[in-house]
Amino acid sequence: MLIGSVAISAVVAIGVVLFGNFGNFEVRVMMTTLTVTVTSILGLACGAYLESRRGRTVPIAGIALSIAAALMTFLIIWNVYDRSETFIKATGSVTLLALCCSHLSLLSLARLDKRFAWSQMLAFVAVWLLATILLYLIWFEPAGESDLIFRMIGILSIVIAAVTVMTPVFHKLSAKENGVAAIDAEIEGMKSRIEELEREKAGMVQEPAAE
Repeated sequence: MLIGSVAISAVVAIGVVLFGNFGNFEVRVMMTTLTVTVTSILGLACGAYLESRRGRTVPIAGIALSIAAALMTFLIIWNVYDRSETFIKATGSVTLLALCCSHLSLLSLARLDKRFAWSQMLAFVAVWLLATILLYLIWFEPAGESDLIFRMIGILSIVIAAVTVMTPVFHKLSAKENGVAAIDAEIEGMKSRIEELEREKAGMVQEPAAE
């Protein structure tokens, strides 16, 4: 369904580009299709993690928030609540939370060895801390000369970017180690089975000798 919505949005957008005059209506249609596409991408990220059955809270929240953000954005695009500052701030907040859930869902898809588990924990802490700061800026709009908040935003953004880049590498390294461990476990199981068969064989050989 999500993939289909992306395809339909792409077709509509191409039609507007080819045949539209780029008036207010065409611009709104383009923005609507863009919103649908982004919502579908966020939903796909959360859905993939949900399908892995390794987590439910974050992906379900991400899907719900993505849909809510899309509906709220539609109301702004089509001039329903485009003049309400509170509604615009609420839309930005819901969109931000949806992005956080989708990002964390993608990172959580990686199967990491215990040595690298800290990276996912760091990602969760950094993402939610950054989201909290951004929500504070959206709603309270603090005024002042201090640049501490912006320094924190920069630091957290760098940490999130670094963890995001490292996670696929950690996943690859963990896969190799898990593969070796699985082979070792299978070898041990085969050894146990061979020993069992040898005992059965020895028992079968001893029975005729006793007769």
